Amino acid sequence: MADISIKFPDGAVKAFPAGTTPADVAKSISISLAKKAVAAKLDGQLVDYLTPLASDGSIEIVTKDSDDGLTVLRNTTAALLRIALKKEFPAIRLGKGSADEDGFFVDTDKDDQQVSVDELDALAVIVEKLVSDKLDIERITVSKADALADAKDDQFTTALINAVDGDSVPFLKIGDYQILSDGAQLTNTGDVKKFKLLSVAGAYWQGKSSNPMLQRIYGTAFYKQADLDADLARRQEARERDHRVIGNQLDLFFVDPKVGAGLPYWMPNGATIRRTIERYIIDKEVSNGYQHVYTPVLANLDLYKQSGHWAHYREDMFPPMDMGDGEMLELRPMNCPSHIQVYNHHIRSYRELPLRIAELGMMHRYEKSGALSGLQRVREMTLNDGHTFVAPEQIQDEFKSILDLMVKVYADFDIKDYTFRLSYRDPKNTEKYFDDDEMWNNAQAMLKGAMDDLGLPYVEAEGEAAFYGPKLDVQTKTALGNEETLSTIQLDFMLPERFDLHYVGADGEEHRPVMIHRGLVSTMERFTAYLTEIYKGAFPTWLAPKQVTIIPVSEEKHGAYADKLAAELKAADIRVNVDKRGEKMGYLIRDAQTHKIPYTLVVGEDEMSNGSVSVRKYGEDQTTSMSSDAFVKEILADIASYSREND
Repeated sequence: MADISIKFPDGAVKAFPAGTTPADVAKSISISLAKKAVAAKLDGQLVDYLTPLASDGSIEIVTKDSDDGLTVLRNTTAALLRIALKKEFPAIRLGKGSADEDGFFVDTDKDDQQVSVDELDALAVIVEKLVSDKLDIERITVSKADALADAKDDQFTTALINAVDGDSVPFLKIGDYQILSDGAQLTNTGDVKKFKLLSVAGAYWQGKSSNPMLQRIYGTAFYKQADLDADLARRQEARERDHRVIGNQLDLFFVDPKVGAGLPYWMPNGATIRRTIERYIIDKEVSNGYQHVYTPVLANLDLYKQSGHWAHYREDMFPPMDMGDGEMLELRPMNCPSHIQVYNHHIRSYRELPLRIAELGMMHRYEKSGALSGLQRVREMTLNDGHTFVAPEQIQDEFKSILDLMVKVYADFDIKDYTFRLSYRDPKNTEKYFDDDEMWNNAQAMLKGAMDDLGLPYVEAEGEAAFYGPKLDVQTKTALGNEETLSTIQLDFMLPERFDLHYVGADGEEHRPVMIHRGLVSTMERFTAYLTEIYKGAFPTWLAPKQVTIIPVSEEKHGAYADKLAAELKAADIRVNVDKRGEKMGYLIRDAQTHKIPYTLVVGEDEMSNGSVSVRKYGEDQTTSMSSDAFVKEILADIASYSREND
């Protein structure tokens, strides 16, 4: 049998007989490696541990302690779940299954009733039996005709089979069951160690909202119990921080599918948080030289054709509205063309630059239904948007000024966990990005130079730029582990060119300005979701929708005193309510803690006699007695310092 040449990650090349498996290769290196190995990467592709190697190539042995090793484990656990589903529900239809860094899933469909979360334990028992049976996992091929005949009652499996090229289809044989292959697999079911079936949720077939809704079963798997325990604890923490859960608990917002997906309603509590953020950011921007404007949420479609949004962003825009007289109006997806109109309304002088324009601008994006999520992904949003028009020589100073303001805003909101990403174009993608090499190279060098001057750490990401210019993205993680862009600063040489923007220079001649787009705190929707998660719903006093609740020991005896205190606090612009529900004192105090109100004041006979209050802070068990005047002074200081300690 002829030999094949196998290249190792260190560059070494060794000859092996054709038909050698990755297991053989691992054993030739060391017994300890062979014990830890579960698969291999052949020319970058993940393959089974017992795959015969038929030709030359590069190999990397995959071990249990690697990310790829986890993927193999999860592929196998997903395969066992598919068998368990067929054993428990013989007529069930099976769609896609997949494994990734977060776990695995299997899509299902049933005639009578979809698989419920209450049935996951029973399915787990079947999977555990398959594991304990220590069945060999064999890879076989079945003719496409036979595979289609077996799957004739399952349109989803039929579609998966038809998507396979060729006349044969790869299957796994595990015990008496044959199932479609789902990626690289372990060699024996007994190698599946610790797993957990987590939840169920709806998922459109092939991710398209026009397709049937299937039931997706989620799970995860690890080689060690300690790793599984840590992951489950992380997931529990994420659930407790999920802004959708907290939003319901604290009555912040809701989305009604009867009205429209991705269109949130802000309840009074949520609206109070949003209003506080809006007032804060407007005051901050005005004090930093921004001029706030209001511009229409609708514009002529020609405006977005001129800006390039229609060409580059059309799939994310709502369909134009035909007004019947030849005019086509578009719900705006971006505010920048509107601010360009503000700039262009007057002849501008170099003395006006940098000219800073800002707006809390409402925008609309046609997000796919499957991507919508609470306040983080919506179809209507209000962006904390700003555009600065500068002379070319002002770019780096203005960039630094914006970044300095951004960091100060983060400090006020106690945001610490973020990273900087310089987002560049992909020079090979001429369709997505404005085609001007000189502009791109110049703009990217300017951004990089400014970050280097500031001494700030950053990563560089090709292909993440806006279509009109490079940008600095501030990246953070949501409670669910998703990376989100919190803020951005973008350089734009293209739009001033397209809209023929000018300013009159000191020489009396016309010159082209450069446009800097920036959003300090993203949209009001996404920022509120982010804050809800990082605070876990316990908003700092200055942001809390209710800052104080007053509980009279007896409404009849102490209610008037509670009302007097509330009036004094309201006069000081403190958000307060008096709880007069007549429930037991312990219940009312616990309820205030449940709703995460920063201060609970209990007033009874002693407090009324002394003009004092009994103060309990959120999260604390102890109460403190102080005069009502002292309390007002304390809470006002708390609010003024943005609830930061040692401010």
